[in-house]
Amino acid sequence: MAHRKFKVIRKLYTFIQTAFLERAEANLGIENLGRIFNPKSVAVIGASEREGSIGAKLIRNLTGAGYAGAVFPVNPFRKTVQGIAAYPSISKIPQKIDLAIIATPAHTVPQIVEECGKAGVSGIIIISSGFRETGADGTALEKQVLEHQKTFGMRIIGPNSFGVIRPKNNLYATFADKQATPGKIAFISQSAALCASALDWAWEAQVGFSVVVSTGSMLDVELGDLIEYFGNDPQTRSIVLYVEYLKNPRKFMSAAREFARTKPIVLIKAGRFRESIEVTLTHTGALSGEDAVYDAAFKRAGIVRVYAINDLFNCAEALAMQPNPTGPNLTIITNAGGPSIMATDHLIAKGGKLSPLSAETVHALKKVLPPYCRVANPIDIHEEATPARFRDVIEICLKDPQSHGFLVIYTLQGATDPLALAETIVTLAKQTGKPFLTCLMSEDNRCREARRILQRNGIPSFANPEDAASTFMHMYSYTQNMALLYQTPRDLSVKQTNPDFLKGILRRAFCEGRKVISLPESLRFLEEYKIPTVKTLLARTPEEAQALVSELGYPAVMKALSPQVTHKSRIGGVLTVCSPSETALSFEELSWRVKNHTNTAEFQGVAIQPMIREKGYELIIGSKKDPQFGAVIIFGAGGTATELFRDVSVGFPPLNQVLARQLIEGTAIYKHASASGLPLDVGVLEEILVKFSQLVIDFPEIAEIDVNPLMVNGSSAVAVDARMVIDWDRVMREVAVHHDDHIIAAYPKKYVTPRKLKNATQVLLRPIQPEDEARFDEFLKSLSPETMRFRFFEIIKEIPHEMLTRYCNLDYDREIAMVAELQEGGKPIIGAVRLIVGSDGKSGEFAILVGDQWQGLRLGSKLMDSLIEIGKDMGVKKIYGYVMADNYKMLQLCKKKGFMVETLDEETVLASLLLP
Repeated sequence: MAHRKFKVIRKLYTFIQTAFLERAEANLGIENLGRIFNPKSVAVIGASEREGSIGAKLIRNLTGAGYAGAVFPVNPFRKTVQGIAAYPSISKIPQKIDLAIIATPAHTVPQIVEECGKAGVSGIIIISSGFRETGADGTALEKQVLEHQKTFGMRIIGPNSFGVIRPKNNLYATFADKQATPGKIAFISQSAALCASALDWAWEAQVGFSVVVSTGSMLDVELGDLIEYFGNDPQTRSIVLYVEYLKNPRKFMSAAREFARTKPIVLIKAGRFRESIEVTLTHTGALSGEDAVYDAAFKRAGIVRVYAINDLFNCAEALAMQPNPTGPNLTIITNAGGPSIMATDHLIAKGGKLSPLSAETVHALKKVLPPYCRVANPIDIHEEATPARFRDVIEICLKDPQSHGFLVIYTLQGATDPLALAETIVTLAKQTGKPFLTCLMSEDNRCREARRILQRNGIPSFANPEDAASTFMHMYSYTQNMALLYQTPRDLSVKQTNPDFLKGILRRAFCEGRKVISLPESLRFLEEYKIPTVKTLLARTPEEAQALVSELGYPAVMKALSPQVTHKSRIGGVLTVCSPSETALSFEELSWRVKNHTNTAEFQGVAIQPMIREKGYELIIGSKKDPQFGAVIIFGAGGTATELFRDVSVGFPPLNQVLARQLIEGTAIYKHASASGLPLDVGVLEEILVKFSQLVIDFPEIAEIDVNPLMVNGSSAVAVDARMVIDWDRVMREVAVHHDDHIIAAYPKKYVTPRKLKNATQVLLRPIQPEDEARFDEFLKSLSPETMRFRFFEIIKEIPHEMLTRYCNLDYDREIAMVAELQEGGKPIIGAVRLIVGSDGKSGEFAILVGDQWQGLRLGSKLMDSLIEIGKDMGVKKIYGYVMADNYKMLQLCKKKGFMVETLDEETVLASLLLP
């Protein structure tokens, strides 16, 4: 059954990826990356005889490592370089060059790049430095290089690149002095120096690479491109990144979210702290620091973030070698107590747990261990432990269902030889489907060899227990990330609002020259999105205040209103009143405090609210525009001390129920409330966060917004205060270029359209959502065997959850699926169409599916019209699909819509349509 499930997942995943993988070979950009990483011919421009020069090292590395392709030195002053015929320029080489490596002074590079373009070179690595890092002149050189790159369509790595290493192909397009062992890890680094250090470390640790890439300044090829390429690379099983900044966060997130499901991506981010913090007008701006935003982005994409170089490679290698742990419980077996305590400390500090031993395990261990051995986890079998004792204890522990992973710690003492132990572990590890890690704590030659034996057999082996425990927890982080990507959210619908009314508030603020939206206006935004707010009245005179407070009832709260006062509590701008006389005095007091704050502060009256007696928890929900990532959302502990405690988690719109829950559970206040016996009503907060996320998406004009505090008591929640800031300059820039600054594509609401079928049945065509998984599954189960065969080229009885998630939880930048929803009886799905766009954005594969009883009612025609409209909007120039030769209805529909039909073989027809 498990084998069948795996086959189904693999076949369906392959089908969904067909368009993407084929374009990986056919489209210009990815093909040219292939010319960089798998070239048949290489030219070194700046090749040299001078000992120690970069040009000399490049030639020596390419010719001395066994690279099978042709190498052509380019040097206008020499006829030969290191015994190889040299050419004065790239244009004089008698054959077409796949890859050119440029190592010449910066001022010569633009002309050389142009010459490469004219000579038909597909890929370039620029080793040279002296570009934007030198100032305006260097930036101008980069601009010239980029213009040539766009003109000729070549791909460029660099400038300031350390080069590229492809060990399996013996391609050393680098000036590195070290070689690399072939392996399954793709190492991509923005630091050239770190590439050199990593090669030294990896050689000692026997860590192998499928590729080493130094990105340099990322003038053209960036991290998203490289994740895209090596996500499809059969030589690569995991991707390791050293990141200092992201040039294009949206492209990076799109690629990472696509491939993290199948290939673990492990990352270290340098530059976690800033020396200064930008002044912000809201609590949200102060709370959502740069590193917290990066951290949230990595989690959203399914990336495992580590904080040390050792962890970077240890984790990637372990994930490539071993199954993922399904939980945080680790069983430790050791012949030395001290190291096991160190491992335990590290494990617990990172959120892991020692596996509780079952009664059966304890009973079995007592039979094989001496009476003086304490039977508890960590299991210390003492220094005199023989290989047989290790074997017996490991065999028993492997059967315990409460363990999610195993760590054997060995010190060179007693009766067990490390080589014998390694062979024993290799045999026993095959008996479990759980991760098995080892730590051999000695640099003795026998321990070194034992570690090599373990590594060769796919068992990670470490020199210290901290690294082993840390790696186990990073592996579990990957499991948690994958669970989040595959989790199906509950449907939390957000009702349509009256955008014209809210736009009117913004127009009024713009006309008045205000960028800060007042408390009453901000609360109206929340109310339109059905986020509960406290009743708020506005008084501009003491008399109005007395009348309104009398209407609300005492005690009441009065809040000063002023565009110049960002945080009212900091000037004492919030007062409680209990009588009419106190109301009048408080009004005057608030007026004085505002005017005393700054000479230019304008007092606009007071907001009056009823006193909330049952306060419960004070929370904050907010959003701000991050310079790199666009809109971010925060949730956490609120109130006047929110910046003091800084207990918030960060996420990105759009949020769904699962992502909202992750935000909530990532805070200390949630954990505290859960442990206190007065837990937060997570369901209520999830709904508010999803609605708030939609507000942020619908109004990109909002630069910052705070809801603080959001008072939560039991199952009730109410927004007591809110503040919005509009960046009008930014709004104008975004409108001018039609720029969507969210790093994750929002739900494309514009494609939601009602349609009427031939028999007058009303249907709604709309993009699919993650919440549709159950209904989409029911739709697929309703199909006849013939309809199923026409769509999937085979009859599939059951589609697993992992694949259904992949169908419904889409990156709308890459693909869009439209469903036809019946507007009655639970709104079942009766049809679907999907467009998967290639990475070049110029072509896309489609597939269409209509339920049996709805065929012949022009539903397929309406879905196809929607597909063509979407393709045009996405800039696609050609859409195509593979149709079974006996699917006559589909072929007839394609011909009606103007598709060209081409028979590929007796079973398959290719239908393609060129779009204007």
